[in-house]
Amino acid sequence: MSSLFSKQNKEIFSTPLGPNNPITIQVLGICSALAVTSKMEPAIVMGLSVAIITAFSNFVVSLIRKTIPNRIRIIVQLVVVATLVTIVSEILKAVAYDVSVQLSVYVGLIITNCILMGRLEAFAMSHAPWESFLDGLGNGIGYAKILIIVAFFRELLGSGTLLDFRIIPQAFYNMGYINNGLMLMPPMALIIIACIIWFQRSRNKDLQEK
Repeated sequence: MSSLFSKQNKEIFSTPLGPNNPITIQVLGICSALAVTSKMEPAIVMGLSVAIITAFSNFVVSLIRKTIPNRIRIIVQLVVVATLVTIVSEILKAVAYDVSVQLSVYVGLIITNCILMGRLEAFAMSHAPWESFLDGLGNGIGYAKILIIVAFFRELLGSGTLLDFRIIPQAFYNMGYINNGLMLMPPMALIIIACIIWFQRSRNKDLQEK
């Protein structure tokens, strides 16, 4: 049991959460970060969906990696990811239909998410199942973390709510406060991500260009 949670495995899981975040450092998965972060609820669901799919696709591909002919490995990876995406999509429709409608085609586009394909190629094809599972889970949660941070600011400043609960008091509106509609537009997601990247690089000397 101790080997499952060794120092190396903990690093595999924790590194994507900060020092090597898939969005802020690897600059992957930006498209969905722009599209689903106008509110926190779809951002949370999208982030959790990607985390689950990345973790289990890594695990499955790692299990069968030695039996996959090299010339069709991408096709096999896509089949694994597509199967998991379909399962997650159907579960969302069954238990959270309104959110699945908000996410629209973006759940299906998880199949082409660069984070998934990158981790399958870079890690799962050359590592054991448990390590691959941790790597996928860590990258998925790292991706979800950025989505939730971006959605927090966009929904709060753009709508005055969080998870559709009113946060900014009505008294503020009575005094003339107006929600910033610009925050609900996709370019603002890119600006917020840029601010997160700047903040992370400013605190980490290893990420600063010399």
